[in-house]
Amino acid sequence: GVSLSAAFQALQLRAGDKHCLVARSKCYLKLGDTENSLKDAEASLQNDKTFSKGLYQKAETLYIMGDFEFALVFYHRGYRLRPELQQFRLGIEKSQEAIINCIGSPSSVKLENKGDLCFISRQAESKKANQKLQIKPTKDQKRTRKQEPVRNPKTERELLGELYADKAYLEKLLEDEDLMESSTKQGTKVADLVLSGISYLDARREFWQQQKPIYARERERKLRQQRWIQNKTRKPAEVGRYIVKSMEDIQLLLAGDCPEESCRKAERLLKTVQGCSEDEVPNKSELIGNLHSCIGNAQLEMGRTEAALQSHKMDLEFARQSDLPDAVSRALDNIGRVYARIGKFQQAIDTWEEKIPMAKSSLEKTWLFHEIGRCYLELDKAEAAQNYGQKSLQASDEEGDVKWQLHATVLVAQAQVKLKDYWSAIMNFEKALEKAKLVHDEAAQRAVIAALDDVSKSFIEELDKRREE
Repeated sequence: GVSLSAAFQALQLRAGDKHCLVARSKCYLKLGDTENSLKDAEASLQNDKTFSKGLYQKAETLYIMGDFEFALVFYHRGYRLRPELQQFRLGIEKSQEAIINCIGSPSSVKLENKGDLCFISRQAESKKANQKLQIKPTKDQKRTRKQEPVRNPKTERELLGELYADKAYLEKLLEDEDLMESSTKQGTKVADLVLSGISYLDARREFWQQQKPIYARERERKLRQQRWIQNKTRKPAEVGRYIVKSMEDIQLLLAGDCPEESCRKAERLLKTVQGCSEDEVPNKSELIGNLHSCIGNAQLEMGRTEAALQSHKMDLEFARQSDLPDAVSRALDNIGRVYARIGKFQQAIDTWEEKIPMAKSSLEKTWLFHEIGRCYLELDKAEAAQNYGQKSLQASDEEGDVKWQLHATVLVAQAQVKLKDYWSAIMNFEKALEKAKLVHDEAAQRAVIAALDDVSKSFIEELDKRREE
């Protein structure tokens, strides 16, 4: 068959094309959306009332909607135009049969659906499924009425819908023997009227049981349509595509320096995912954590550090609950960043040191060791800063990343300045200057030259002091 998306694409290319409209109408009908199916079928006939495919599609939709009389009109119209097409003849036959099954023998009975009778249907439903309705017909009525099989009131109500209350009411009337014996002004026995009404409803119930999935009542059609809309929005493949696209947008917005919009989009997606079931989104917890992470990154860019910290802690919580090591590593990484940004260097160190065993690549270790070393330097713990600087340098050498070799060498040199190991610091600053020239980083070159000047002065002062001593 034709997919709905293909039909939409075809219509975009050929706006108003009657063949495309029929194709989309068929798709809507298969999905249970009779309203849109009918709209498209009618639109296909707008400029050509003799378009046989459009006539057939309109008739089919009306038939499925339970509007058998109107369906019959359009099957006949199509048959007159294209008598060689068997589908119109079959349509006429099935519509006529459906009308006879629905109406049965002609009757003057008009049933009123009174709201205040609903208590009867509720009473009937509350009885056990294997119990018959408590009806006591007279001997004559027993002969007139066929022996009905025991029915589950719930099933019967599903089939009869709003007419179930009427049937229960009529069956209740059978218990009133005096009323059953009386006649109308026209001389018709009330019992006959009641029994013909019940038999009409029985025929109606049997027809609907046979004809499923024909939904002849507005309420059922709407419920079916609502269910379709829910199912449509919740097909795992469609949900998956929507999520992937949204996640890409969120990342691009953040990378494109639009943290506010990135944050808004991530928060909207988070609400959507929270409303999905595990069947629709199998990796729901993982995705929720990931979205908290995206929100936290955006909040940090916006300067909302406390909010960012909470978002990344939520990411960590979901990662631990779901036992996802990579997500735990990511969350610890980001929590450390926030702590460092707000000057809580010890908390940043504690967080990042927990992450060390989870770091996989040399590049990740390079960055991690450098950041921990930088925090130790801020805390005036120069020896620890030097150790982590050297670890970072070792990892960057393994990776062959010159930029990170530059950062690590500068960190080691700065730690050595604090340790008053000026000669080693000078050696390392000179190495750093070479690295800065290699990557053409002029700002780094200027900074390293300035640091070299300072450390050289400090070194000379230190030498002078020693001579004096």
